[in-house]
Amino acid sequence: MKISHNFDAGAIEVVDLADPQNIRLRLRPDNAADFAQWFHFRLLDAGGRAVRLVFENAAEAAYPNWEGYRCVASYDRRNWFRIATTRYEDGKLIVEHTPERDSIYYAYFEPYSFERHLDLLGWAELSPFAQVRHLGSTVEGRDLDAVVVGRPGPSRRPVWVIARQHPGETMAEWFVEGLLERLLDAADPVARKVREHAVLYVVPNMNPDGAVRGNLRTNAAGRNLNREWRDPDPQASPEVALVRQAMMDTGCELFLDIHGDEELPYVFFSTAEEVPAFTPELAQRQARFVESFRAASPDFQTEHGYKPGRFGEELLTLASKWVANHFACVSLTLEMPFKDNANLPDGQTGWSGLRSKRLGAAMLNAVLAHVGDA
Repeated sequence: MKISHNFDAGAIEVVDLADPQNIRLRLRPDNAADFAQWFHFRLLDAGGRAVRLVFENAAEAAYPNWEGYRCVASYDRRNWFRIATTRYEDGKLIVEHTPERDSIYYAYFEPYSFERHLDLLGWAELSPFAQVRHLGSTVEGRDLDAVVVGRPGPSRRPVWVIARQHPGETMAEWFVEGLLERLLDAADPVARKVREHAVLYVVPNMNPDGAVRGNLRTNAAGRNLNREWRDPDPQASPEVALVRQAMMDTGCELFLDIHGDEELPYVFFSTAEEVPAFTPELAQRQARFVESFRAASPDFQTEHGYKPGRFGEELLTLASKWVANHFACVSLTLEMPFKDNANLPDGQTGWSGLRSKRLGAAMLNAVLAHVGDA
């Protein structure tokens, strides 16, 4: 047998591969930081043989609450499924599986490749409703791009949507793909009305370097981009500096930062009540937006989420909190689960790329309710 990971977003450390019933692995940390959680690798020559994958440092992961988590796997890198015999015991994550074929991929969550990212940009560029705007370069010189939908004008409200500040949260870019597919659909009446009322600036991947490297939370310089918004370093976190400057140029009346949560098995918003500039009028607008999204998607709920005070002094270093405070607009962080949606569980796929896409499409209803409310 062989394990390989020298590919886009590949990440694992192999300790011992001699015994199929005790394949010893370690979660590999981000390239310039200590966050370890994401894994993505290929197992070869195991078809028909029972294997036992043991992630020996799971207790040292960035988010060691593995309860309810099931590893994902695929034979063709397109159709991903959950492995039910995934368990956490004695500080180790254990995956027991009998591959049906000689080549199989295992991952923490369904990957979203850099090639697919480029394909998404190319597809959007061909739409009569969109153009791809180059914002600048990342730490390692990759392109940072935004898809701009609509034409700026006095009556067009600027809306910003960003995704994958944390590169291992691949469900965020699946979400954006679903949102863009609907937004650029000429026959969709909701999309047409959104384009009449707003200009959308969509950044599908805020962290291309971290995505290609197989990082969980940081860019190539080891910076957690979602802690850089108060005072971004143009050298160490140019991704934030570039997007923040573009937002200053366009203004912002609605901001959505799309993420995934490693622990909570729900879809929820992290809201902005704690920022200094939060007003009763902003609270009303935020509540209307949240309720519009809840009406649009049964996957979304408001009962479970982060506890107040979670971010402490870091509050205004986070994207949605800084934007809410600076622009006095509805500004929210959307979290999707790495595990499953406990309210609508799916035994085969758990939370998946496809469900993330459907959620992205549903978000347009809430966007329309917001921008159409003059």
